[in-house]
Amino acid sequence: MKVEQVLHMKGGVGKDGYGNNSSHQRTVISMVKPLLAESIIELYSAMPSAECLKIADLGCSAGPNTLLVVSEIIDIIDETCQRLKRTPPCLQAFLNDLAGNDFNAIFTCSLPSFYESLEKEKGTKFGNNCFVAGVPGSFYGRLFPPSSLHFVHSSYAIMWISKAPTELVTKTGTSLNKGNICVAKTSPPAVFEAYLEQFQRDFAVFLRCRADEVVPGGRMLLTTMGSIKSNDPLTIWEFVGLKLNEMVVEGLIENEKLESFDLPYYAASGEELRSVIEAEGSFELQKPEAFNMDWDDYIKKADGDRVLDKAARAAIIARDIRAVGEPILASHFGEDIMDDLFRRFEQDVLDYMKAHKCQYINIVMSLTKKDI
Repeated sequence: MKVEQVLHMKGGVGKDGYGNNSSHQRTVISMVKPLLAESIIELYSAMPSAECLKIADLGCSAGPNTLLVVSEIIDIIDETCQRLKRTPPCLQAFLNDLAGNDFNAIFTCSLPSFYESLEKEKGTKFGNNCFVAGVPGSFYGRLFPPSSLHFVHSSYAIMWISKAPTELVTKTGTSLNKGNICVAKTSPPAVFEAYLEQFQRDFAVFLRCRADEVVPGGRMLLTTMGSIKSNDPLTIWEFVGLKLNEMVVEGLIENEKLESFDLPYYAASGEELRSVIEAEGSFELQKPEAFNMDWDDYIKKADGDRVLDKAARAAIIARDIRAVGEPILASHFGEDIMDDLFRRFEQDVLDYMKAHKCQYINIVMSLTKKDI
């Protein structure tokens, strides 16, 4: 099965769906808002006042976060227009994800409430001048006409590469990444190199395609999971791999199933990202920033000052990672083991965090399209 068919969040409105389990991603988007504001203000201030502002959110998924960035951009533009005494522009927003994304949920649930809130808060100045469209397809290819976008946003998407490296399997069919589903502490150097090379190829294609689509002087703001150095383990997926290994030992999963699975996922270091950007040459990297979060930073406190207990935090983390990983994991290992897999994850995740001091490393890149 092709990656494009299964690489999407768990849809629907159930308790395990991404729509109800995406507060981590929302927290990250909120933390990046000052950089978003800076990019949009600089971009819009330099635009002709009558021009329609065209933006794209790549890897939008479906759920409460889908239109969050569009809403934030509207707030930023509204404040900027008041300061500059301009009439608010027409806004065209394109929501992109792979075809397996739950676009039905976006257009039947999220979009009507978005427009209702927009008209209530902003009146007709934006309510009648904001147009939202869905654009299914891989961002490792062209999505838009030449020079048709002013701003591109993407959060927690580019670490998902187009495919797992083919070099992970030898000519005799042996896996180089035995016992792992991603880059891990026990992965040999050849695995690191194969993943890095696949990421470099994919990210270069991503940049070339956006260079064709973004106008000179246009902006991109990309947020991705990263690493301090190239051989950092991708720890939360490494932990999922440990739980799958347990199930292999207990005879619940065939070893061949585990050996034949590798996630199309690579969290690059800041230097690896910069190297590809400079080599491709179409964009100037303005302000790379990085910040760390414990795996449960976004849920350590909820409902005001009430501190969630260990069991509650573990359950939230397990549901959140299940909402992201279940579609691709279930396509390979089968739906019938998912409850058991994530029960094991939930049972042990906080002890693993305590022992390994697990953190997400987030890298934010503001880029400007060169006028060349």
